[in-house]
Amino acid sequence: MQVLFAKHSGFCFGVSRAIELVNGAAAENARVFTYGKIIHNEGVVAELEARGIHAVEALNALSAGDTLVIRAHGAPPEVFRACEEKGVRIVDATCPFVKRIHRIVEQAAENGECVAILGKPTHPEVVGIRSRAGENAVVLTGTADAEALEHFGALTLVSQTTAKAETYEAVLSVLRKRFPALSAHCTICDTTRRRQAEAETLANRCTRIFVLGSEISANTCALRDLCKKSCEKVEIIDNIGKIPLAKIKDDDIIGIIAGASTPTAMIREVKQVMSELEKTTVETIEAEAPAEVVAEATEEVVAEAEQAVEETAAEAAEAVEEVKETVEEAPAAVEEAAEAVVEEAVEAVEEAAAPVAVEAEAEAEPETFEQAFEKTVKRIRPGQMITGTVLQIVDGEVFVNIGYKADGVIPKGEFSADPEVRAEDVVKEGDSIDVEVLMVNDGEGNVRLSRKNVEGRKLMDEMFTEDVEGKTFEAVVKEVVKGGLIADINGVRAFVPASHVSTKYVENLNDYVGKTIKVKVLEADKAKKRIVASIKQVLIEEAKAAKAAKWDALVVGEKVHGVVRRITDFGAFVDIGGIDGLVHVTDCAWGRVKHPSDALSIGQEIEVLILRVDREKEQIGLGYKQLQPKPWTKAAEKYPVGSIVEGKVVRIVPFGAFVALEPTIDGLIHISQVGIHRIEKVEDEIKVGDVVRCKVLDVNVEAKRISLSRKDALIEENPEIAEQLAAEKAERERISAERKAQREAQREQQNKEREERTARRAQDNGERRESRPDRRRRNPEDGEYELPPVTQTTTSLAGLFANYKPDEE
Repeated sequence: MQVLFAKHSGFCFGVSRAIELVNGAAAENARVFTYGKIIHNEGVVAELEARGIHAVEALNALSAGDTLVIRAHGAPPEVFRACEEKGVRIVDATCPFVKRIHRIVEQAAENGECVAILGKPTHPEVVGIRSRAGENAVVLTGTADAEALEHFGALTLVSQTTAKAETYEAVLSVLRKRFPALSAHCTICDTTRRRQAEAETLANRCTRIFVLGSEISANTCALRDLCKKSCEKVEIIDNIGKIPLAKIKDDDIIGIIAGASTPTAMIREVKQVMSELEKTTVETIEAEAPAEVVAEATEEVVAEAEQAVEETAAEAAEAVEEVKETVEEAPAAVEEAAEAVVEEAVEAVEEAAAPVAVEAEAEAEPETFEQAFEKTVKRIRPGQMITGTVLQIVDGEVFVNIGYKADGVIPKGEFSADPEVRAEDVVKEGDSIDVEVLMVNDGEGNVRLSRKNVEGRKLMDEMFTEDVEGKTFEAVVKEVVKGGLIADINGVRAFVPASHVSTKYVENLNDYVGKTIKVKVLEADKAKKRIVASIKQVLIEEAKAAKAAKWDALVVGEKVHGVVRRITDFGAFVDIGGIDGLVHVTDCAWGRVKHPSDALSIGQEIEVLILRVDREKEQIGLGYKQLQPKPWTKAAEKYPVGSIVEGKVVRIVPFGAFVALEPTIDGLIHISQVGIHRIEKVEDEIKVGDVVRCKVLDVNVEAKRISLSRKDALIEENPEIAEQLAAEKAERERISAERKAQREAQREQQNKEREERTARRAQDNGERRESRPDRRRRNPEDGEYELPPVTQTTTSLAGLFANYKPDEE
């Protein structure tokens, strides 16, 4: 298998600039938004969303002071005007190539020319261009639209920066025939043209193409469509996990291309994975190959070697030219680096072709002693596993006899995966040791070997001999890669995806490097020697075990400590050590509360009582008021007689007003104690909802009654009112005394007049009495006297009318 990587891959200038501007804006302002997705890559957009940088299509969610970053595709002018009106700060990340198109179409519109735009009508870049091109602007998707275009006087042609070059040339050919006065501007980005040309070259050489990027990216889709013309197996890969490793064959030539919206980290990760895959699928070259096979393959191998040398030299020359163009400050260093690349490539090819060339010439020339010696020497190659004998150990480096013309050396860092292990403690001179060839010639004539890799392979083989999926191991995090972590499980390399690092979002994965962690094996592919593990699954299982233990420890009637985490209309959820319980609104306080927030607040630490536990439904009922004293038990202490208290008027009745001193205790202000003056109605002085200060007159805990006086509180707290009342009382007493004196004088006058009337009446009665016979009743004290004789007279009505005769008519 061979893997070829495109040189021009990853973020283009415009996208890189846009990402930098977004990060800069986020560092300056807490509320940063992007006009649409800043890049057509779901992974990058998700990372920005996690950092609080949200993409918006409309400006309704923005407010004054916010920052809006215009993506590289640009935006219509009305977006800029709307932001200015709303006071929204704009960071314009429009790609310079796109801005150049804007200037072209704006000038054409001012000159009255019609503008034709080659591209996708719904693409944000095309929408922004069309908004500046005037009313007669049209969008062309291909030659069919160009042929159907109505005839205009003057026509200006531009294209979307990611349009296909061949499509542009075809449309241009059609329009030149129909519009002699055509003004054409090839506005396809230079980076896009280079990518497309390189993609076409790779597609002709490769049996399978992987286009790294997202299907929502026009640039990525264009590369895919272009490659499909020369290669049947072309796939878009937006996640490293989607690489169809099982479908890759040993004889495949794989091309890796990346669009302009593909992050560099993803490209680097894919390169690492594919390079490792390429290394592990190299077939072992047999030391004793049949002479006939070697003879037949000699010419082909030599030819391929020569071609490889030429291609390597050409690529090195191109690399020199590119570096010279981009790094003008160090031309000498560039030339030296380029020469080193060419020399290394030539040496590698010559080394690979040398054994074949020797055997090819064997039939033509007599065999010399050196040639006979070469036949007895073992052939080795990088990646080969061999067994050798320890010669000596010097400063931690182990020298090994591997039966090759040069001895092998195991550097200190390649002896064991554990840096604490010392070679002297493990092997000694004369011991057999299994090693892997890292480099045939390390520059000093020695073969560089590794015992660590062999140890890792053995550990991996041992691990794959049993079912490891679902098992938990301790591992050490080695490095951070795109999409996750690389951990070492007993010398075996394992990948931990970022989504399985923790149960929560982790902003900086570098915090895990060097730490010992527990991981659970999710996937173990024995054929590919690949392990995917999860820290999150271990944490979840540990949390479940801890939660189960906590459930077992719950006892109804027990008092526990908790923290209020969330408040709803029906109660408050309290964390009692990793488990949430509910304090119902009726259990928040002894009195009636309208909302739990009246008694509790988020973050408040409280003591609660476990009222009920439902293990099946995972519900815990808690009580808060049960651990609080009943209000009336301490009412006499809290509201002593004579103290001044404050409360809210909650109810008014004809005989007074009830004042809430606390949610469960009300006091009564009698109507006579409401104001300093006598009132007819309580509402004339206070209203429901008023906060009043009162003086406690009496507290009856048994009857749950408290008598209050607003009048006394006003008098006590306002001396001027007391003075005014004293003056009014004195005035009333003075007026009362004056009225009393007047009434007494009137009473004396009346008595005097009555006496005078009595005297006059007595005098008059005396005179009448003298003129009348004495009719006084006989007083026994007067003695005996004789009554005069009684004359009897009989008179009747019949006698009176005896002589009456009525007149007759």
